[in-house]
This record gives sequence, structure tokens and C-alpha cells, in this order.
Amino acid sequence: MQAPVILTQMRHVLLAATLAIPTTANAQFQIQDSHTTASLRGIHSIGNGVAWASGTEGTVLRTTDDGATWQRCTTPPDAEKLDFRGIQAFDQNTAIVMSSGKGDLSRLYKTTDGCKTWKLVFTNPDKEGFWDAIQFSSRDNGVLLGDPVDNIFVIMITFDGGLKWERQTLRATEDINGESVFAASNSSLLLTHYAGYRRFCTGGRGGPRLISFVASLSNDTPNYEPDNFKLHYFRGLNAERFQTKTPSFESSGCFSIASDDRFGTTVAVGGNYQQPNDRDDTAWTTASMSLRASDWSIFHPAQTPPHGYRSAVAYDSTSKTWITVGPNGTDISRDDGRNWTALKPGVQDAPDADKNWNALSLPFVVGPKGRIGKLRPEALKP
Repeated sequence: MQAPVILTQMRHVLLAATLAIPTTANAQFQIQDSHTTASLRGIHSIGNGVAWASGTEGTVLRTTDDGATWQRCTTPPDAEKLDFRGIQAFDQNTAIVMSSGKGDLSRLYKTTDGCKTWKLVFTNPDKEGFWDAIQFSSRDNGVLLGDPVDNIFVIMITFDGGLKWERQTLRATEDINGESVFAASNSSLLLTHYAGYRRFCTGGRGGPRLISFVASLSNDTPNYEPDNFKLHYFRGLNAERFQTKTPSFESSGCFSIASDDRFGTTVAVGGNYQQPNDRDDTAWTTASMSLRASDWSIFHPAQTPPHGYRSAVAYDSTSKTWITVGPNGTDISRDDGRNWTALKPGVQDAPDADKNWNALSLPFVVGPKGRIGKLRPEALKP
């Protein structure tokens, strides 16, 4: 006869515990001194305390002590007015930085001596072109993504660490209709460990959607080791429109995509940067909303979206947590992007430590006016 009483007490305990679950988490980014006022959109952390950042006015920064100090690098030649939206680092001495702009304002510079000197390695050959993102799957193999030219998304590829680039063969896309890629955080492009499989997300009047494609091996491939893949030619493409609640605008769409450490789940974030507080159409995930196996291959809108427009997303494998940032806040998800909660500043953080961010490469985050933060180790603990 005691069982009903015990069960009732247990229900009350569980209910109290449920009501006590916070809708926000605390403790996050520790603000660091970048010694610059440039707007920063490029950040690449490669571990062992080494990270590189980039931004407006030809700005490139580097740290080798986990952010304790940030070094202002030598400005690349004739780059004082360039906007460096993306950077890819290989070690503490070697990195490639990408500027975004119309035509020849899109350029690539490379350093091999710890940013003391830079070499111009590639300039946009398309007068109407605009570069958006650069990613490397290995030290040699890299991909450069640009807005459509003559209804063809621009894909440039390199097999020698960025010294030489060639255009990948793609077909024209008739339904682009104002579609483009956002150069907001250098994370609209995603490569897997297999260099031939690539994904990027789009926005604008014709978007948003995810474009996935595979490149084939050329005839001169010496063997099938991953670092020797010569992935020149387009072989297959899949384009998936995201579900949206509101009409698409030039300022709205998908801005960033990321995968977990097994490339099982992919999460996309974005929104309308001209309406940063609007929560509609700000996150999607390939994690299934049901038990049907077929649902795991497509994107679903988040059930509980982030608290506004988000420009970058990343996955922390240690805590199995997704984190996304934007101008009005930071959000995290512990269920593969289905539901998001705000990550608010803790007592040891600056009052605005959750806001005014552009790009992520954990544990670092960058934003306007030289803003750099480092994620506190305890921030993502459950």
C-alpha cells in the first residue's frame, strides 16, 4: 500500500527537478586584447595554443600562447584597404589569408615565416566575382568558394598548399535567381576528411539551400592515397532547399555550417542580418525529429531556434555541444541542433560577453572593433 505514496513523491521530485532546469547557461567568453580596432571575421585555431585571425584594413593577428598575447602581423603587400574575411593556418609560421571584394579585391596571400613577410599567390580572375570562403582538408588540398559568375558558383581548388589554383568544372545553375554565399565568418563552406566531398550553404533572394557535391579523380592521379587525390571535375551534385517561415531577402539565408566530429550530424545557422532579433529561420539540423531513418538525410528547422540571427556555428566534441554566435547573443544546443538555449555571461565575464561576435574557431571567437574572446573551459559543461 505504500507504493502509490512513493510514486507520488517521486513524481513531485521529478517535476521540481524539471522546473529547476535553467533556460540559460552561464560563463563563457573571456575578452582578450587584440591591439586593433579592425573588424574581425576570420579566425582559425589549430591547437597547441596557436591561432590566427584576420579582418579589415589588411589586418592579420597571431597568437602562439593560447591568446595570452596577440601579435599584429606585417600587412601583406598592397593590402592596407583589403578586407580579410577568411584565414587558414597550417602551423605557427604558415597561413593563407583571403580577402573578399569585387574582382581583384579578392586575393590570397601566404606566409611561411610567422607573418613577417607575405607572398601574393592568387588574385580573382573574374571581374564580377567575389570570394566568400576558403577551407583546407589537408596541408595540400584546399577549396576556394565564390559567388556565382554567369550562373556558376565559383569553385577553385589547389593541390600544393595554395601556391597554384585552378577552376573546378561545374555546370550552370538555372535556378540561382539572386542566390549567393555570405562571407560572414568563413564557414559557409564545409569539407570532410575526404577532400572530394564538399558542401556549402547559400542565401539571398533565391535561398537558402545546401549544395553538396563530389569531385572525381583525374587521369593523372598517381594512387589512391588521400593526399594524392586530384579532384578536378564535377561528378555529382545535390541541392536541398531549406524550409523557411518567411520570404527570402538579399540579407537572409544560411551563413554557416558545421559537422560533428564523425561528420554524422550537420547543423546550419543564419537568419536575416538586417533584422538580428528575428528568430525565424535561424537554424537547421540533419538530426532527425522522428524515429524514421529516412529523416536523417535532410535538414529540419530547429524546434527551438537561437535567439536571433547567427553568423557562425561550431561543435565542441569534448562536451558534445553546439555553439552559435551573432550580434545579439550566443546560443548552445546539446541535442544536435534541435533546441537552442542562450549562453549568458557569468559573474566573471564582461556584461556583453555574449554579444557582438562574427566568427568561431573554438575556443576563440572574433567580432567588430578588434573584439576577440576565448571560451572558458567550464562554459559548456552540462
